[in-house]
Amino acid sequence: MSDLIVESDDNKNQSLKTLTLIVYVLYALSYFTGLTAIVGIIINYVKKDDVAGTWLESHFRWQIRTFWFGLLWAVIGGATLIIGIGFAVLFANFCWIIYRIVKGWLNLNDNKPMTF
Repeated sequence: MSDLIVESDDNKNQSLKTLTLIVYVLYALSYFTGLTAIVGIIINYVKKDDVAGTWLESHFRWQIRTFWFGLLWAVIGGATLIIGIGFAVLFANFCWIIYRIVKGWLNLNDNKPMTF
């Protein structure tokens, strides 16, 4: 019976890891499709309790912060386009989001939590 419980936990953890990977993919695809990051953030909030207390919780926190701070800087960049610095802000935001997606994805692949 205890082997069955351990196997069930392993399956659940693998499922949650796959879901975390899907959110990273959705965030990356948002540069091409525009809306997939919204699907990703919804998944983060809906499944947040499922990853609580696991090493994947740090990835969800990382993803949620990436979304909201990326959105904030996109709005600031868009608002400052008229005064000329908006392009630099948007480019820096683009680089920062790509960095966070890649770093998160690599840590997830290595079964490592995100460190802040």
